[in-house]
Amino acid sequence: MMNCVRSRVAAFSTAWTPRVVARASYSTTVPRLSENTLPANDPTPSKPVPNVSATNATPVDSMGAWDKPLQETPEIAERTRKLQAPNRATTWAASQQPREKAMVGPRFEQTIMEMQPQPYAAIELIHKQPVRWTKKRVVECDGGGGPLGHPRIFINTDKPEIATCNYCGLPFAHEQHRAYLKSLPATSYPLEPTGDAAEVNENQRVTDSAFEQR
Repeated sequence: MMNCVRSRVAAFSTAWTPRVVARASYSTTVPRLSENTLPANDPTPSKPVPNVSATNATPVDSMGAWDKPLQETPEIAERTRKLQAPNRATTWAASQQPREKAMVGPRFEQTIMEMQPQPYAAIELIHKQPVRWTKKRVVECDGGGGPLGHPRIFINTDKPEIATCNYCGLPFAHEQHRAYLKSLPATSYPLEPTGDAAEVNENQRVTDSAFEQR
């Protein structure tokens, strides 16, 4: 009987072969979607249709909210709708949605664009800040401290370039590189104060304690 069982096991082991399941080659390091940000070549592109309704040109009573009727030229409203910010026309990040694609549909057809929130783009405002000149090779920045500040970091200024804070973007440079930076045809930050309303006061750079208010 044992010989019969052994013969059956031997016959089964020789006849059985492991089943190999074909798997698609996949690696987490290789993106499955294309990173090409260029739009596809559309042979029949659709003509852009203005989203602002022509009825915006008709005066409407503001019901006491304003001293004048609500009225806006559709052409001006369409340009305002496409503008990303009052101080910047386009996006500044790959993951950012253009405003002209976000503000579409019936919700914005009869909307007075002049009355919609339009915050200024911080990426443009930070480049209004003048360079903070220093005689130290390493400077520190905490954004002014308090709830509006950021963790204190240390910035090297030994290279002949404008060094910026990775958190708030304030520019710093060493005094020995002032002549070289002034000889350049253009810089990303103004080298001297220009009197712009967006400039941050120099005393808001570093505070003495971590939770001190500006």
